[in-house]
Amino acid sequence: MELRDYQQTAVEAVYGHLRERDDNPLVVIPTGGGKTPVIASICRDAVARWQGRVLVLAHVKELLEQAVGKLDAMAPGLGVGVYSAGLGRRELEHPVTVAGIQSIWQRAGELGPVDLVIVDEAHLIPPDDGEGMYRQFLADAKLVNPLMRVIGLTATPFRMRTGMICSPEGILNHVCYEVSVGQLIERGFLSALRSKAGKVKVDMSDLKIRCGEFVASEVEQAFDTDEVVESACAEIAAETRSRRSTLIFAAGIVHGLHVVRVLGERHGIECGWIDGTTPARERESTIERFRSGALRYLANVNVLTTGFDAPNVDCVALLRPTASPGLYYQMVGRGFRLAPGKADCLVLDFGGNVMRHGPVDDLQLRERSQGGRDAPMKECPGCNALVPIATCECAECGHAFPEPERERHDPTATTEEVLSGRKPPKVQPVFEVRYFVHWKRTDPDAPPTMRVEYRTGLGTYQREWVCFDHPAGSYARRKAEEWWRLRSDAPVPESVEEAVWLAEDGALADCKGIVVTRKPGEQYDRIKSHDLGPIPAWTEPERKPYTLPEVPDDGIPF
Repeated sequence: MELRDYQQTAVEAVYGHLRERDDNPLVVIPTGGGKTPVIASICRDAVARWQGRVLVLAHVKELLEQAVGKLDAMAPGLGVGVYSAGLGRRELEHPVTVAGIQSIWQRAGELGPVDLVIVDEAHLIPPDDGEGMYRQFLADAKLVNPLMRVIGLTATPFRMRTGMICSPEGILNHVCYEVSVGQLIERGFLSALRSKAGKVKVDMSDLKIRCGEFVASEVEQAFDTDEVVESACAEIAAETRSRRSTLIFAAGIVHGLHVVRVLGERHGIECGWIDGTTPARERESTIERFRSGALRYLANVNVLTTGFDAPNVDCVALLRPTASPGLYYQMVGRGFRLAPGKADCLVLDFGGNVMRHGPVDDLQLRERSQGGRDAPMKECPGCNALVPIATCECAECGHAFPEPERERHDPTATTEEVLSGRKPPKVQPVFEVRYFVHWKRTDPDAPPTMRVEYRTGLGTYQREWVCFDHPAGSYARRKAEEWWRLRSDAPVPESVEEAVWLAEDGALADCKGIVVTRKPGEQYDRIKSHDLGPIPAWTEPERKPYTLPEVPDDGIPF
């Protein structure tokens, strides 16, 4: 199993962080983007190259099983043990141990010295863990090996109540690598999404928020009415006729069973059901039928949000609201994975979540003190499309919004955008590419960058800046390295001057076109993607020494 380029970049970013910093790194890769191969690669390197020991921590049994499967695929014979009460295994003598935190948190002494602790789904580490399981285990493990380091991986680097999970005093301290949902969709590594809102509108104005989330009993009471359930089930049945696998998130057990019953009795749809009380064998059997396609509909409550991998899911129905951007992301993210014959994933949002949080690739995090504020989306009065709040012109009908836009919109639209881009931008042809060493005028102490200019028309240029002179391991330097490897087989330059010299010597692939975007509210265009030609064959060129030009004795060289 070979890593994708961004996964390899993530691994290298982790190693760079561990070399150059004393704190603990976090890697951010979207759901479905492949965190487990990154974990497996780090484990393989740690054991095979550096003779170290690794502990992989996860929260649910499914994640443990996934980690073991990927390790066996990427590094057969590596030596992987499992310590999990749920799986009935207690193996501590192997170079790599995959464990549930609930099972191992008091077993650091029995485990012995480990060099790396890797935490999957790191956003589930409780904030201010205090004397909790993670703090206790890591403190004990540090006593056994004071040089032990911690690596976290997650798709959502924030918690619903306390914001970003990296902090100077936290277990994880710095995001060393991040790749976005939009980037992976654009490159074909994740499924495209489209969405619709429910036609029946549930009054949520009186719902209270407690500890960062809507009160569960109030949500279930509001959504578990005959009118809402029957309307929602009718829409699900109509919208999913051509869909293969529909995953439903209910507001509670009573509500979910009501949905299952109405789908069966009114629409002849067999819908499976899973909740926290479902017996293990029944749960595994139901999930296996769903994954295989024998069961087309599966409803759940608070279960299938983390560690559930079913690439065939091509419709996600949100029959509940959430105040948590992380939970919203995790639910929608069940449809990110690719599968043969899967064109996209439809998100049916009956809880107003897209309006509340914004597009899933551009989540709007709120500080607790902000309370209610304008939704990050607004409705177009011309066609009822829902668009980002800063949009000046509707991409669907061309309606020009007044400036500033302060209207209150009637929340009756039936289509929403779960991704921030509404129409794919056009490719601009590139007629010439030029490379320069660029110094920032406003900051003479800033390191130089390579300015790349793409001529897209008569006197028309688009520019980007590539940062080879930034510190090794920094985000800017890693992006520069990734930029170079996509275009050249030559070694990554150590400096901007070397990069310009190699570029002018023909070391880079030709650029035939670029896609340029500008997000709402931004002043400048950004180059989003490039249409590159083949990477040229490259050999080390002869570097001619530079000599100063001759100056006459009686002349002044300026």
